[in-house]
Amino acid sequence: MAEMAAEKMRCESAEVGKAARKRLSRTDAGVWEAGTERADPVAILEGQARTRLSMLVPIRYARMMQSPFAFLRGAPAIMATDLARGANTGLEVQLCGDAHISNFGLYASPERNLVFDVNDFDETLPGPFEWDVKRLSASAAVAAYDDGFSDREAGAVVRAAAAAYRETMRQLAARDSLDVWYQITAADEVLQLIDKPKQRKRVEKAAGNARRRTSLQALDKLTEPDAHGIPRIKNQPPLLVPIETIDRRLVEETFADYRSSLPDERRVLIDRYEIVDFALKVVGVGSVGTRCFVVLLQDRDTASPLFLQMKQAEHSVLAGHLAPSRYRHQGQRVVVGQRLMQSASDIFLGWCSGPEHNHFYMRQLRDMKGSADIATLTADDLTVYSSLCGSVLAGAHARSGDRTAIASYLGSTDVFDRAMVDFGLSYAVQTRADMRAMQAAIDSGRVAVAAEPY
Repeated sequence: MAEMAAEKMRCESAEVGKAARKRLSRTDAGVWEAGTERADPVAILEGQARTRLSMLVPIRYARMMQSPFAFLRGAPAIMATDLARGANTGLEVQLCGDAHISNFGLYASPERNLVFDVNDFDETLPGPFEWDVKRLSASAAVAAYDDGFSDREAGAVVRAAAAAYRETMRQLAARDSLDVWYQITAADEVLQLIDKPKQRKRVEKAAGNARRRTSLQALDKLTEPDAHGIPRIKNQPPLLVPIETIDRRLVEETFADYRSSLPDERRVLIDRYEIVDFALKVVGVGSVGTRCFVVLLQDRDTASPLFLQMKQAEHSVLAGHLAPSRYRHQGQRVVVGQRLMQSASDIFLGWCSGPEHNHFYMRQLRDMKGSADIATLTADDLTVYSSLCGSVLAGAHARSGDRTAIASYLGSTDVFDRAMVDFGLSYAVQTRADMRAMQAAIDSGRVAVAAEPY
């Protein structure tokens, strides 16, 4: 009886997926047209700047203007507005919200094994699965063009990502929920996917570099001893600025709030550390201008360092287009979304409210993190890498969405894959146009940009 009931549910989910094609056909999912009523992309970025540290916003723009791929990275709000204008499948998952190919990478699992997964969740929110796939497809196309690849090569890169997503989702639809939940992509498994010696060597090198990116390495890079031999964070303006004017009591209160968000057993662990120093740090591309701090802690017994990053969590760029988050605290929204999408998450992941009632989330600054240098990849490399990102994204979506319905919508043929190629290549053209509009705003004096991206 239980098997019959389960089969009935699978059939019903499959019908839901097929019905979604009436809301948005797979071919139509690949159509992108700006239209005359499209929002001004520069105005969208200016709107975001109003809540950010004004002294850092010009650095954000300078970083975005380095290349079309950098611009796309910094403009998830523009793409979210574009995606919201059209029809969607209604097949909801926990979205990353900013699933471009540089937001995937290596990091350490709690067991200290290297895994490959989605690794940025600032914009996470429940929504239609294809929004993440379109973001991934567009980023793959823009990266391919930035690297000088032809239309055919760029199309192959996008197609690899979409096909891997579709095929992985169909595989996961046939598995039980625990199998899906436990699925993890280990770095060693990534190596097995690579046949060419040069590609394998590059991945092995990247994994080795990631294993060395720890708090101990950060101690050497980011600090210097004071007169008493106590490590202090270096002053490296404007990217890293120690904060001496903030009341230490306020820092301790914020940290206590973070501590309360941790599970009981993690509180026992964090209590073995004490705060030594803290600083304001500029991070990323799209995140530049948000309030981000680095906190240096030391083990009370051994003085071993632990660097935590306290990053401001604003409302998701998707928030104006989808149902509101069930979490009023934006840091909690990020943390819950990350735990839901990732196969393994940082043991120090938590949230807190800080100065001026801003919302933050906290995680380790360096926990064996590593990512691909997209600009150095060959066409074959980028194709393999995009395929890996597509497969991992499907796994992340399958943890929260109706994987059978999504698999049914995607189908067994390459219709959806080809549609994502159409979308990705078209949106790459749009990204270059948006970048030109931003350059015009800079040239006219409408927007201030830093002399260098630092």
